[in-house]
Amino acid sequence: MMERFKKYLLEDGKSENTIKGYIQSVTGFLKWFDESKGIEFKKLHKENVKEYISFLKTVKQAQPKTINTKLNGLVKFNEFLVESGVQDSMVITKKDFLKVQQQYASLAKVKLKDVEKFRQLILDSGNKRNYALITLLAYAGLRISEALNLKMNDFNLISREITVRSGKGDKFRVVYMNDKVKAALQSWLKERKEKGIEHDFLFVSNRNQPLNRTTINKLFKDYSDQIGKEITPHDLRHFFCSHAINSGMRVHEVANQAGHSNIHTTLLYANPSKQEIINKMNQL
Repeated sequence: MMERFKKYLLEDGKSENTIKGYIQSVTGFLKWFDESKGIEFKKLHKENVKEYISFLKTVKQAQPKTINTKLNGLVKFNEFLVESGVQDSMVITKKDFLKVQQQYASLAKVKLKDVEKFRQLILDSGNKRNYALITLLAYAGLRISEALNLKMNDFNLISREITVRSGKGDKFRVVYMNDKVKAALQSWLKERKEKGIEHDFLFVSNRNQPLNRTTINKLFKDYSDQIGKEITPHDLRHFFCSHAINSGMRVHEVANQAGHSNIHTTLLYANPSKQEIINKMNQL
């Protein structure tokens, strides 16, 4: 059944990361069902979903946001079961999601000095490819998946435009590069040419294959250890949004650059950081 569900998601145009998340959510539910019920799963029942939510809250002590992520996968699974004729109705909808107060503190946790130290360490290492990638994340606001999927015809150094064709939800958008991004890309393109690298993808491995997430995760871990502070690819995206707003860009401009579908997501970065709120609380 899971293979058919995966095929259904692929045909629905879902990204690799989204599919992985849905599969994990449904697999977790089916594991709970098997261990608690002891019989073969036939179809979804609202009663079972309610029991599963209770299990996640009490036994697993999962946070509401985590539970809602798992339920989101079950909603998609429910749609698949209905379209496959396994059952005739939806028994779980977004109305079943737990109420969560919108986070107030900005998601950004790395500062300008952290990012610049990170970039300089990579530049000193002599790896122009990694330097261009890190600069793209920190100063253009791309998701790591979007950056790794960039192809040689997706950007123009003269017009300073970057075309993101594989954004979240398969959204197409055009973003712009500043001087830092342009200079970093130029250095990498020059090195690519000198090394005789010919590949459709902008970022390629030493084996001339598209660069993958595993390599990038290791890179971030190694440099996080050197900096003494954990930094992930997504932290650089958070930094971009916060830094852009603090530097005078309008919220709608940042939303377009980052590819936010909801302006409220972007507005979050205009709020103080968690540490700034704690500092203010300590003055009370």
